[in-house]
Amino acid sequence: MTTTHRLLRGAIFTCTDDPGEENIPLPDTTRYWEDGAVWIVDGHIQAVDDYAALVGQVPEHTEHIDYRGKLMMPGFIDSHVHYVQLDIMASYGRELLDWLNDYTFPAECRFAEKAHAEAVAERFLDEMLRAGTTTAQVFCSSHPVSVDSFFAAAQRRRLRMIAGKVLMDRHAPQGLIDDTLGGVRDSERLIADWHGRDRLSYTLTPRFAPTSSRAQLDAVGGVLRNAPDLYLQTHLSENRGEIAWVAELFPESRDYLGVYEDHGLVGPRSTFAHGIHLDDAQRRRLAAEGASIAFCPTSNLFLGSGLMDRLACRDAGLATSLASDVGGGTSLSGFATLQGAYNVGSLLGQPLTGWQGFYRLTLGNARALHLADHIGSLEAGREADLVVLDPDATPLLSRRLSQTESLAERLFAMMMLGDDRTVAATWANGERVHQRA
Repeated sequence: MTTTHRLLRGAIFTCTDDPGEENIPLPDTTRYWEDGAVWIVDGHIQAVDDYAALVGQVPEHTEHIDYRGKLMMPGFIDSHVHYVQLDIMASYGRELLDWLNDYTFPAECRFAEKAHAEAVAERFLDEMLRAGTTTAQVFCSSHPVSVDSFFAAAQRRRLRMIAGKVLMDRHAPQGLIDDTLGGVRDSERLIADWHGRDRLSYTLTPRFAPTSSRAQLDAVGGVLRNAPDLYLQTHLSENRGEIAWVAELFPESRDYLGVYEDHGLVGPRSTFAHGIHLDDAQRRRLAAEGASIAFCPTSNLFLGSGLMDRLACRDAGLATSLASDVGGGTSLSGFATLQGAYNVGSLLGQPLTGWQGFYRLTLGNARALHLADHIGSLEAGREADLVVLDPDATPLLSRRLSQTESLAERLFAMMMLGDDRTVAATWANGERVHQRA
């Protein structure tokens, strides 16, 4: 079998650790090459260095790709997104529970149809790659075919993806409700078929506490205890009405988080989306178990759910990641997520720097998802997932960047003015999977 060598030349930025919250990064946490190169061999990074240092090391048959004038970064990561809600993005804003009933549940009922699930999975991945996102943790619908369709589409593109079948056995339309234990058995079949296959991983996915009975949550906890390499994703404390409903449904639990604790769902691979209305004690309880919160700023703003206090999570030792939460979120673009995170942070007196923003979207998210040994940074041994950004993608962006004098200014301006047009190309597993027309 022929070994494939590629050398991608251009400016390179990557994080090697958390750069901190100041506008000067902590020492040895970032790396930048003005004229750098990424040497890729069979889908993995062989080396990253100055172009002059690498060009003489690569074999003669190496394919050379010139991205001078562009900026290469690790592929973006989205820690919480619903592919089955792609078609209801930008539906007229309601609070969470009304939005679920009016838009989400009717849209998800359509995923019982294989042809529909396959078509949306393909379009969703097209859009993700166009936005520079190479890995995501994804909610499917409650229909097993929605999961099979998504994983099959991701496998064909050789993507690293995490996904799972939504579990809910009450408080939803009949077309979405599981048999209490049947949904768990469906999940076990999907785990056997897909978890650990190529670059795919499975995440157990109870939608949120109100739509699962105690029996179903118990069964999910049992599966997780027996297979600790599985992920778990659900929602937590997004909306005050939701919190009040949980208190009515689970009066025996100390609070909303306690419902998940009581059923064994809080662990190091558990992602809880939103986590807006948590107190410090709840944050510390999550941190003690190694769980993380997916911060979904555009969704939180669009649905009026509230402002997530990122630094309160940090102070409690609680890991956070960044997520689009489409369809509640208003864009699949990581740039939009960063812009929303900056706006939320500004309202709380904790604005986001460009250093911290791009760290969160790459290595920070990879760490939260226990994937930093595979993706999230551009260094030898990592899988070759990367995004190529064009500083001249729009006249306004080009003009603004021409006025910057430092990398800090340049990254911040790109973060705040970038969008999907800024993505010139996306690479996954060493292959170009998107190129802007």
